[in-house]
Amino acid sequence: MDTTIRRKPDWFKIRLPQGKEYFALKDIIHKKGLNTICFSGKCPNMSECWGNGTASFMILGEICTRSCKFCATITGKPHAIDWDEADRLADTIRQMGLKHCVITSVDRDDLLDLGASFWAFTIRRVREKNPETTLETLIPDFNGREELIEKVIAAKPEIISHNMETVRRLTPKVRSRAKYDVSLQTLSIVAASGAVKPKSGIMVGLGETEPEVLETMDDLLAAGCKVLTIGQYLQPSSHHLPVHEYVPLEQFARYRKEGLAKGFDIVESGPLVRSSYHAEKHV
Repeated sequence: MDTTIRRKPDWFKIRLPQGKEYFALKDIIHKKGLNTICFSGKCPNMSECWGNGTASFMILGEICTRSCKFCATITGKPHAIDWDEADRLADTIRQMGLKHCVITSVDRDDLLDLGASFWAFTIRRVREKNPETTLETLIPDFNGREELIEKVIAAKPEIISHNMETVRRLTPKVRSRAKYDVSLQTLSIVAASGAVKPKSGIMVGLGETEPEVLETMDDLLAAGCKVLTIGQYLQPSSHHLPVHEYVPLEQFARYRKEGLAKGFDIVESGPLVRSSYHAEKHV
């Protein structure tokens, strides 16, 4: 394993969370017993998003059944489903007055339906209490099972996102159980429904090459996905994969230009871009 310590570029300077909006939102989420990927995923944009009164919520608990080498989420044996979580989330979104909300989840391979029924239930409860709020759902792959993905589609969020995370060659190294082609299949099912906009995202700086990133773009377009986010991989801890490279800003700009030229409707490409960053613009 490459253990070289790489010098952080200037753009790596991240503003610490602060401001009354941030602390008010933190207090609401804590009192409701909710989880956010902002905290669990150690998102570098938490200060900006929370300062603006927005957040990305994580359902089905905070313990994941998978142990991907890039992810800061806790791995272990999850607790039983808390069905009241859906109503607490819906009430929190209403209390915050959100116009757009992102919902994601841990992987729940311990459940017979992998959590799909709770996903659909949550979306419907949020809809009932927040009819004007648009929704993006960042879902697991559900092992590519069409009947489970269809449950989420039937609940009618505006966007269903599923991240490829990395290029084909690096997938076995970076993701613990997910497979490249299963992720493409998941997005293909969403796109084929014609009812929901599919979206995906990848990280760079893990050792991928430009031709491999462009190949992933082609694969996503072939699957019917035309919204893409590209961001820099940041190592959450010493137990996770090291950063292979801090990708130059001009490379991010080139990826965006290439993606749009290939046929994507939207390409968000930059060091601190994450799948939920500026998500309201992708509806």
